[in-house]
Amino acid sequence: MLKKILAGAAATLVMTTSFAADITGAGATFPYPIYAKWAESYKAATGTGLNYQSVGSGAGIKQIKAKTVDFGASDMPLKAEELDKEGLMQFPAIMGGVVAVVNVEGVTPGQLKMTGPLLADIYMGKITKWNAAEIAALNPGVKLPAADITVVHRADSSGTSFLFTDFLAKTSPAWKENIGSGTTVKWAVGVGGKGNEGVAANVQRIKGAIGYVEWAYAKKNKLSHTQLRNKEGVDLQPSDDVFKAAAANAEWTKAPGFGVVLTDGAGKQSWPITGVSYILMHKTQADANKGQEVVKFFDWSFKNGAPAAAELDYVPMPASVVKQVQDAWKANLKDASGKAIM
Repeated sequence: MLKKILAGAAATLVMTTSFAADITGAGATFPYPIYAKWAESYKAATGTGLNYQSVGSGAGIKQIKAKTVDFGASDMPLKAEELDKEGLMQFPAIMGGVVAVVNVEGVTPGQLKMTGPLLADIYMGKITKWNAAEIAALNPGVKLPAADITVVHRADSSGTSFLFTDFLAKTSPAWKENIGSGTTVKWAVGVGGKGNEGVAANVQRIKGAIGYVEWAYAKKNKLSHTQLRNKEGVDLQPSDDVFKAAAANAEWTKAPGFGVVLTDGAGKQSWPITGVSYILMHKTQADANKGQEVVKFFDWSFKNGAPAAAELDYVPMPASVVKQVQDAWKANLKDASGKAIM
């Protein structure tokens, strides 16, 4: 039975079962909707349950380092030095897109156009009214109210924030100099929400709000998304096709731990804030059975989870990358005696 528990803005996915093989994970809220779908199907197929705490990438990294969960999840890839220091391996599980969402009277979903520099100026508090000349110039013919803009950002350490701020840093020199990028930054203005869930709830509640969430959350909560202008100057609507286009340019083999960042990428049809969600596991598994069960879950998801991913507008990992991940499992994951667990 799948139970979704919302505590504040953080969601915990609980799969109840009596099997000792149940696995635990914690971290990114970005992939929570697809992990929930996969877990429900996997439970039905195998009887093995998953308890995934959707608490943000930063918290997930802390929990896997502390060995309080079987795997951590982060939308910001860890660098090779940190992986080596902590004895961790990292692999990609799913891809998707981050979108800007608004609550502006009279503006319909997908009607409003945004660029990186414009979003940066809004999030730095330089543009404070919806009918500001900068927004109006980009959106001729759109009736914009003279309403205050309320910026909504993540209050927790977040991979979604990393993707959003990385895009702004790549497109706005002022943002790069004054704010920077990361799972946490010193926000200039705005109100915080915990998780994609908290940001979505605040945008729904506050008239004149703007926020950023994973695309599945925007669709599920019927939030009004914006178009985004990419590196080639093309204004795009979010969809799995434009997320796939961004992913197609990734050079997986050149990045330690598969750590690619798909923001502001080349390609006329590339969505500019596309993200990869990563899984973190200890190379030495104190409980080899649990390690095997984690791998079995993600291997099953790679092989069977594409329809559910497409339904939620996520992008499954390409077959060539899946093969590399499977090889990495065999090469890196060992029990306490040093014997490969796969």
